[in-house]
Amino acid sequence: MTEKIINTKKNGMKVLFLTLILWLLSIGVIIFGAICMDGEKYALGIPMLVIGMLYALVGWIPFCGLKVLKPQEALVLTLFGKYIGTLKGDGFYYVNPFCTSFNPAAKTKLNQSGDVDGSSKTNQLFVAAAGATAAASTELINNKISLKIMTLNNSRQKINDCLGNPIEIGIAVMWRVVDTAKAVFNVDNYKEYLSLQCDSALREIVKVYPYDMAPNVDTTGDGIADEGSLRGSSEVVVKRIQEEIQKRVDEAGLEIVEARITYLAYAPEIAAVMLQRQQASAIIDARKMIVDGAVGMVEMALERINEGGMVNLDEERKAAMVSNLLVVLCGNHDAQPVVNSGSLY
Repeated sequence: MTEKIINTKKNGMKVLFLTLILWLLSIGVIIFGAICMDGEKYALGIPMLVIGMLYALVGWIPFCGLKVLKPQEALVLTLFGKYIGTLKGDGFYYVNPFCTSFNPAAKTKLNQSGDVDGSSKTNQLFVAAAGATAAASTELINNKISLKIMTLNNSRQKINDCLGNPIEIGIAVMWRVVDTAKAVFNVDNYKEYLSLQCDSALREIVKVYPYDMAPNVDTTGDGIADEGSLRGSSEVVVKRIQEEIQKRVDEAGLEIVEARITYLAYAPEIAAVMLQRQQASAIIDARKMIVDGAVGMVEMALERINEGGMVNLDEERKAAMVSNLLVVLCGNHDAQPVVNSGSLY
Protein backbone atom coordinates (compact mmCIF):
# COMPACT_ATOMS: atom_id res chain seq x y z
CA MET A 1 0.00 0.00 0.00
CA THR A 2 1.45 3.36 -1.09
CA GLU A 3 0.56 6.56 0.72
CA LYS A 4 -1.11 9.24 -1.41
CA ILE A 5 -1.06 12.78 -0.06
CA ILE A 6 -4.06 15.04 -0.75
CA ASN A 7 -2.82 18.63 -0.63
CA THR A 8 -5.16 20.44 -3.04
CA LYS A 9 -8.34 20.49 -0.95
CA LYS A 10 -7.73 23.49 1.33
CA ASN A 11 -10.94 25.25 0.32
CA GLY A 12 -13.10 24.33 3.28
CA MET A 13 -13.93 27.93 4.20
CA LYS A 14 -15.23 28.71 0.70
CA VAL A 15 -17.40 25.59 0.64
CA LEU A 16 -18.67 26.35 4.15
CA PHE A 17 -19.87 29.83 3.23
CA LEU A 18 -21.28 28.67 -0.12
CA THR A 19 -23.23 25.85 1.51
CA LEU A 20 -24.60 28.14 4.21
CA ILE A 21 -25.71 30.65 1.56
CA LEU A 22 -27.42 27.95 -0.50
CA TRP A 23 -29.13 26.61 2.58
CA LEU A 24 -30.42 30.05 3.47
CA LEU A 25 -31.56 30.47 -0.15
CA SER A 26 -33.46 27.20 0.07
CA ILE A 27 -35.30 28.51 3.11
CA GLY A 28 -36.10 31.68 1.16
CA VAL A 29 -37.34 29.59 -1.78
CA ILE A 30 -39.63 27.65 0.56
CA ILE A 31 -41.07 30.86 1.95
CA PHE A 32 -41.49 32.35 -1.53
CA GLY A 33 -43.17 29.14 -2.76
CA ALA A 34 -45.58 29.20 0.15
CA ILE A 35 -46.44 32.82 -0.63
CA CYS A 36 -47.00 31.98 -4.30
CA MET A 37 -49.36 29.14 -3.40
CA ASP A 38 -51.47 31.54 -1.37
CA GLY A 39 -51.61 33.99 -4.30
CA GLU A 40 -52.26 33.75 -7.99
CA LYS A 41 -48.97 32.00 -8.90
CA TYR A 42 -50.06 28.60 -7.63
CA ALA A 43 -48.34 26.72 -10.49
CA LEU A 44 -44.99 28.39 -9.72
CA GLY A 45 -45.28 27.95 -5.98
CA ILE A 46 -45.51 24.14 -6.00
CA PRO A 47 -42.17 23.41 -7.78
CA MET A 48 -40.36 26.12 -5.81
CA LEU A 49 -41.71 24.72 -2.57
CA VAL A 50 -40.67 21.18 -3.53
CA ILE A 51 -37.18 22.24 -4.66
CA GLY A 52 -36.61 24.29 -1.51
CA MET A 53 -37.72 21.49 0.80
CA LEU A 54 -35.61 18.91 -1.01
CA TYR A 55 -32.49 21.04 -0.74
CA ALA A 56 -33.23 21.81 2.89
CA LEU A 57 -33.37 18.07 3.56
CA VAL A 58 -30.13 17.16 1.74
CA GLY A 59 -28.27 20.45 2.00
CA TRP A 60 -26.46 19.30 5.15
CA ILE A 61 -24.53 16.62 3.23
CA PRO A 62 -21.72 18.98 2.02
CA PHE A 63 -20.95 19.80 5.65
CA CYS A 64 -19.76 16.20 6.10
CA GLY A 65 -16.90 16.91 3.68
CA LEU A 66 -15.38 19.61 5.91
CA LYS A 67 -12.22 18.49 7.68
CA VAL A 68 -10.06 20.49 10.10
CA LEU A 69 -6.51 19.33 10.84
CA LYS A 70 -4.00 20.72 13.30
CA PRO A 71 -0.21 20.57 12.81
CA GLN A 72 1.24 17.04 12.87
CA GLU A 73 -2.10 15.37 12.22
CA ALA A 74 -3.29 13.19 9.36
CA LEU A 75 -6.56 11.72 8.19
CA VAL A 76 -6.82 8.58 6.04
CA LEU A 77 -9.84 8.74 3.72
CA THR A 78 -11.71 5.95 1.98
CA LEU A 79 -14.58 6.17 -0.49
CA PHE A 80 -16.88 3.15 -0.51
CA GLY A 81 -14.04 0.97 0.77
CA LYS A 82 -11.35 2.30 -1.58
CA TYR A 83 -8.37 4.24 -0.29
CA ILE A 84 -8.31 7.66 -1.98
CA GLY A 85 -5.59 9.48 -0.05
CA THR A 86 -4.36 11.04 3.16
CA LEU A 87 -4.81 14.58 4.40
CA LYS A 88 -1.63 15.92 6.01
CA GLY A 89 -0.81 19.33 7.38
CA ASP A 90 -2.86 21.91 9.21
CA GLY A 91 -5.75 23.53 7.40
CA PHE A 92 -9.47 23.58 6.66
CA TYR A 93 -10.18 20.97 3.97
CA TYR A 94 -13.16 20.00 1.89
CA VAL A 95 -13.34 16.55 0.37
CA ASN A 96 -16.04 14.33 -1.04
CA PRO A 97 -18.72 14.30 1.68
CA PHE A 98 -19.21 10.56 1.20
CA CYS A 99 -15.57 9.90 2.19
CA THR A 100 -15.06 8.26 5.55
CA SER A 101 -11.98 8.48 7.77
CA PHE A 102 -10.42 5.20 8.81
CA ASN A 103 -8.17 4.47 11.77
CA PRO A 104 -8.49 1.02 13.40
CA ALA A 105 -6.25 2.08 16.31
CA ALA A 106 -8.29 5.16 17.19
CA LYS A 107 -9.76 3.73 20.38
CA THR A 108 -6.73 1.71 21.46
CA LYS A 109 -5.46 2.86 24.84
CA LEU A 110 -1.88 1.90 25.60
CA ASN A 111 0.57 3.03 28.28
CA GLN A 112 1.98 5.70 26.01
CA SER A 113 1.84 9.38 25.26
CA GLY A 114 -0.34 10.70 22.46
CA ASP A 115 -3.25 8.33 22.98
CA VAL A 116 -6.68 9.96 23.03
CA ASP A 117 -9.59 8.22 24.71
CA GLY A 118 -12.63 7.68 22.55
CA SER A 119 -14.81 9.68 24.97
CA SER A 120 -12.50 12.70 25.30
CA LYS A 121 -14.00 16.08 24.54
CA THR A 122 -11.32 17.80 22.52
CA ASN A 123 -11.78 20.54 19.94
CA GLN A 124 -14.94 19.55 18.08
CA LEU A 125 -15.15 20.05 14.35
CA PHE A 126 -17.51 22.78 13.21
CA VAL A 127 -20.51 21.29 11.46
CA ALA A 128 -23.79 23.04 10.68
CA ALA A 129 -26.31 22.70 13.48
CA ALA A 130 -29.21 21.60 11.32
CA GLY A 131 -27.65 18.57 9.66
CA ALA A 132 -24.50 17.43 11.48
CA THR A 133 -24.64 15.13 14.48
CA ALA A 134 -22.32 14.97 17.48
CA ALA A 135 -21.51 11.35 16.70
CA ALA A 136 -20.10 12.22 13.29
CA SER A 137 -17.95 14.95 14.80
CA THR A 138 -16.59 12.63 17.48
CA GLU A 139 -15.80 9.98 14.88
CA LEU A 140 -13.80 12.45 12.81
CA ILE A 141 -11.80 13.59 15.82
CA ASN A 142 -11.02 10.05 16.95
CA ASN A 143 -9.93 8.88 13.53
CA LYS A 144 -7.15 11.42 13.21
CA ILE A 145 -3.64 9.96 13.22
CA SER A 146 -1.01 11.79 15.23
CA LEU A 147 2.31 12.27 13.41
CA LYS A 148 4.09 13.48 16.55
CA ILE A 149 6.84 11.57 18.30
CA MET A 150 5.19 9.45 20.99
CA THR A 151 6.56 7.34 23.82
CA LEU A 152 5.57 3.75 24.44
CA ASN A 153 6.39 2.46 27.91
CA ASN A 154 5.41 -1.19 28.10
CA SER A 155 5.19 -3.05 31.38
CA ARG A 156 8.30 -4.75 32.76
CA GLN A 157 9.13 -8.20 31.46
CA LYS A 158 10.73 -11.14 33.23
CA ILE A 159 13.33 -12.65 30.88
CA ASN A 160 16.15 -15.15 31.34
CA ASP A 161 19.54 -13.79 30.33
CA CYS A 162 22.10 -15.90 28.47
CA LEU A 163 23.18 -17.54 31.74
CA GLY A 164 19.63 -18.50 32.63
CA ASN A 165 19.24 -15.93 35.41
CA PRO A 166 15.75 -14.37 35.50
CA ILE A 167 15.82 -10.58 35.27
CA GLU A 168 13.19 -7.87 35.05
CA ILE A 169 13.64 -5.23 32.38
CA GLY A 170 11.55 -2.40 30.99
CA ILE A 171 12.11 -0.12 27.99
CA ALA A 172 10.71 3.14 26.69
CA VAL A 173 10.40 3.46 22.91
CA MET A 174 10.05 6.79 21.10
CA TRP A 175 8.21 6.30 17.81
CA ARG A 176 6.06 8.03 15.18
CA VAL A 177 3.94 7.24 12.14
CA VAL A 178 5.71 8.01 8.85
CA ASP A 179 3.42 6.20 6.38
CA THR A 180 -0.25 6.43 7.25
CA ALA A 181 -1.39 4.04 4.53
CA LYS A 182 0.88 1.25 5.77
CA ALA A 183 -0.04 1.93 9.40
CA VAL A 184 -3.77 1.72 8.71
CA PHE A 185 -4.03 -0.95 6.02
CA ASN A 186 -0.98 -3.25 6.41
CA VAL A 187 -1.66 -4.22 10.02
CA ASP A 188 -4.85 -4.65 11.97
CA ASN A 189 -3.94 -2.21 14.76
CA TYR A 190 -0.59 -0.46 14.52
CA LYS A 191 -0.45 0.48 18.21
CA GLU A 192 -0.99 -3.06 19.44
CA TYR A 193 1.33 -4.32 16.73
CA LEU A 194 4.10 -1.97 17.92
CA SER A 195 3.60 -2.97 21.55
CA LEU A 196 3.81 -6.68 20.71
CA GLN A 197 6.90 -6.23 18.53
CA CYS A 198 8.64 -4.21 21.26
CA ASP A 199 8.14 -7.04 23.75
CA SER A 200 9.27 -9.65 21.24
CA ALA A 201 12.38 -7.72 20.16
CA LEU A 202 13.32 -7.02 23.78
CA ARG A 203 13.13 -10.70 24.64
CA GLU A 204 15.15 -11.61 21.54
CA ILE A 205 18.04 -9.26 22.40
CA VAL A 206 18.13 -9.66 26.17
CA LYS A 207 18.58 -13.43 26.03
CA VAL A 208 21.90 -12.86 24.20
CA TYR A 209 23.49 -10.89 27.07
CA PRO A 210 24.31 -11.73 30.69
CA TYR A 211 23.12 -9.35 33.36
CA ASP A 212 26.68 -8.63 34.46
CA MET A 213 29.99 -9.30 32.76
CA ALA A 214 30.69 -13.05 32.57
CA PRO A 215 33.62 -15.03 31.10
CA ASN A 216 33.35 -17.10 27.90
CA VAL A 217 30.19 -15.37 26.66
CA ASP A 218 29.80 -14.25 23.05
CA THR A 219 27.22 -11.47 22.73
CA THR A 220 28.08 -10.29 19.21
CA GLY A 221 27.79 -13.59 17.35
CA ASP A 222 31.35 -13.55 16.00
CA GLY A 223 32.41 -16.64 17.98
CA ILE A 224 34.75 -14.66 20.25
CA ALA A 225 34.05 -14.13 23.93
CA ASP A 226 33.61 -10.47 24.88
CA GLU A 227 32.76 -8.32 27.87
CA GLY A 228 29.23 -7.33 26.83
CA SER A 229 26.53 -7.23 29.49
CA LEU A 230 23.14 -5.64 30.09
CA ARG A 231 24.44 -3.55 32.95
CA GLY A 232 27.74 -2.50 31.44
CA SER A 233 26.84 -2.20 27.73
CA SER A 234 23.48 -0.44 27.93
CA GLU A 235 24.15 1.82 24.94
CA VAL A 236 24.99 -1.13 22.70
CA VAL A 237 22.01 -3.12 23.97
CA VAL A 238 19.45 -0.35 23.37
CA LYS A 239 20.91 0.26 19.91
CA ARG A 240 20.38 -3.38 19.00
CA ILE A 241 16.88 -3.31 20.50
CA GLN A 242 16.02 -0.23 18.43
CA GLU A 243 17.30 -1.81 15.22
CA GLU A 244 15.44 -5.06 15.93
CA ILE A 245 12.14 -3.25 16.55
CA GLN A 246 12.62 -1.11 13.43
CA LYS A 247 13.02 -4.21 11.26
CA ARG A 248 9.77 -5.59 12.62
CA VAL A 249 7.65 -2.43 12.22
CA ASP A 250 8.85 -1.21 8.80
CA GLU A 251 5.86 -2.90 7.20
CA ALA A 252 3.55 -0.94 9.50
CA GLY A 253 4.91 2.44 8.39
CA LEU A 254 6.41 3.29 11.80
CA GLU A 255 9.78 4.81 12.65
CA ILE A 256 11.58 4.02 15.90
CA VAL A 257 13.33 7.22 16.93
CA GLU A 258 14.97 5.98 20.11
CA ALA A 259 14.85 3.23 22.71
CA ARG A 260 15.96 3.42 26.34
CA ILE A 261 16.13 0.95 29.24
CA THR A 262 13.99 2.29 32.07
CA TYR A 263 14.35 -0.57 34.55
CA LEU A 264 16.88 -3.36 34.99
CA ALA A 265 17.20 -5.69 37.99
CA TYR A 266 17.38 -9.31 38.96
CA ALA A 267 14.02 -10.99 39.50
CA PRO A 268 12.92 -10.97 43.18
CA GLU A 269 13.39 -14.72 43.61
CA ILE A 270 17.15 -14.51 43.01
CA ALA A 271 17.86 -10.89 43.88
CA ALA A 272 19.03 -11.68 47.44
CA VAL A 273 21.32 -14.49 46.28
CA MET A 274 22.83 -12.35 43.53
CA LEU A 275 23.39 -9.53 46.01
CA GLN A 276 25.35 -11.90 48.25
CA ARG A 277 27.33 -13.02 45.23
CA GLN A 278 28.17 -9.43 44.33
CA GLN A 279 29.12 -8.71 47.93
CA ALA A 280 31.37 -11.78 48.04
CA SER A 281 33.03 -10.76 44.79
CA ALA A 282 33.60 -7.25 46.15
CA ILE A 283 35.09 -8.65 49.38
CA ILE A 284 37.44 -10.92 47.43
CA ASP A 285 38.60 -8.04 45.26
CA ALA A 286 39.15 -5.87 48.34
CA ARG A 287 41.07 -8.63 50.13
CA LYS A 288 43.26 -9.17 47.11
CA MET A 289 44.13 -5.50 47.04
CA ILE A 290 44.87 -5.50 50.77
CA VAL A 291 47.14 -8.55 50.49
CA ASP A 292 49.02 -7.10 47.52
CA GLY A 293 49.57 -3.88 49.44
CA ALA A 294 50.61 -5.72 52.61
CA VAL A 295 53.18 -7.88 50.79
CA GLY A 296 54.66 -4.77 49.21
CA MET A 297 54.90 -3.06 52.61
CA VAL A 298 56.59 -6.11 54.17
CA GLU A 299 59.13 -6.26 51.33
CA MET A 300 59.87 -2.56 51.77
CA ALA A 301 60.27 -2.97 55.56
CA LEU A 302 62.74 -5.85 55.19
CA GLU A 303 64.77 -3.95 52.57
CA ARG A 304 64.98 -0.85 54.79
CA ILE A 305 66.09 -2.91 57.77
CA ASN A 306 68.78 -4.69 55.76
CA GLU A 307 69.98 -1.43 54.18
CA GLY A 308 70.31 0.35 57.51
CA GLY A 309 72.06 -2.51 59.23
CA MET A 310 70.00 -1.93 62.33
CA VAL A 311 69.35 -5.62 63.05
CA ASN A 312 70.78 -8.74 61.51
CA LEU A 313 67.87 -11.11 61.05
CA ASP A 314 68.24 -14.74 60.25
CA GLU A 315 65.66 -16.59 58.17
CA GLU A 316 63.61 -17.67 61.14
CA ARG A 317 63.32 -14.13 62.53
CA LYS A 318 62.48 -12.82 59.05
CA ALA A 319 59.68 -15.38 58.77
CA ALA A 320 58.33 -14.40 62.20
CA MET A 321 58.47 -10.71 61.29
CA VAL A 322 56.74 -11.30 57.97
CA SER A 323 54.01 -13.29 59.72
CA ASN A 324 53.45 -10.60 62.32
CA LEU A 325 53.37 -7.78 59.78
CA LEU A 326 50.91 -9.64 57.54
CA VAL A 327 48.63 -10.36 60.49
CA VAL A 328 48.66 -6.67 61.46
CA LEU A 329 48.19 -5.33 57.93
CA CYS A 330 45.60 -7.86 56.71
CA GLY A 331 43.55 -8.25 59.87
CA ASN A 332 39.98 -6.99 60.18
CA HIS A 333 40.58 -5.62 63.68
CA ASP A 334 43.20 -3.45 65.29
CA ALA A 335 46.29 -5.36 66.36
CA GLN A 336 46.78 -6.09 70.09
CA PRO A 337 50.47 -5.58 70.89
CA VAL A 338 52.22 -8.31 72.86
CA VAL A 339 55.52 -7.49 74.57
CA ASN A 340 57.97 -10.40 74.44
CA SER A 341 60.47 -10.16 77.30
CA GLY A 342 62.21 -13.35 76.45
CA SER A 343 63.96 -14.70 73.39
CA LEU A 344 62.94 -16.68 70.37
CA TYR A 345 65.40 -19.44 71.35
